[in-house]
This record gives sequence, C-alpha cells and structure tokens, in this order.
Amino acid sequence: MRNPFKRELALGLLFLGAAGAAQADDLALAEKLTSNHCAVCHTFKQGEPHGQGPNLYGLIGRKAGGAAGFTYSEGFRQAMADKTWDNQLLDAWLTDTQTVAPGNAMTYFQDDPAKRARIIQYVQSLH
Repeated sequence: MRNPFKRELALGLLFLGAAGAAQADDLALAEKLTSNHCAVCHTFKQGEPHGQGPNLYGLIGRKAGGAAGFTYSEGFRQAMADKTWDNQLLDAWLTDTQTVAPGNAMTYFQDDPAKRARIIQYVQSLH
C-alpha cells in the first residue's frame, strides 16, 4: 500500500524548489535591470569603490548621505538630512530625484513603476 503522506510531501518539496528557482530567476532579472540602468554611476558589491554615485551595497536602512567616503552635494545633504533609505524613499527618489532633493546631481529617472520595483528589489537584496 502506498503512503499518501510521502506523495504529498514530495509534491510540496517539488513546489518549494520550483518557487525558489523562480525567485532566484526574478532576482537575476532585477539585478540585470539594475546593472543596465545604474552601473554607469554606482557600484553594488560590499567594499567596491564609489563611482560617480555612491556604492549601493547596504543602502536600505542606511542614513541618506551616509556612505562613508562619498562626497554628497550640499543640496543633497540638506534635503536628506533626516531621512533613512527605505523602499518608499527609494521609490520616490527613482521617480523624481529633483522632487526629493532639489539641485542634486543625479539625472536618472524611472517612470515605469514595474522597473522601479525591480530596481528596489535588487537594491534591497544588497546586504
């Protein structure tokens, strides 16, 4: 007689494995999008030097303007003085940096909410 519990367990493990692979693929797509859009100015790995913009490793949860060794503009420092990077701030930033911190040097804007979400997903994974 077959054990139905083993069959259910096997199917459940198969599903979890497929879900994990799908999440990895999703993150890989987010990484590629972020690299294509952001790597001109930013670096992503821990310990990499800053580019034209600060290294984004550990951005979520970091005080805005808090990347050690990066020189921020006075306008950025004033506008962001009391802020900490989270998903909502990063979404607003990517939507229109000039609204968040008028006069800052970043010129990238992302109008597509789905692309912003992917970029945020990848940046959030950098910790």
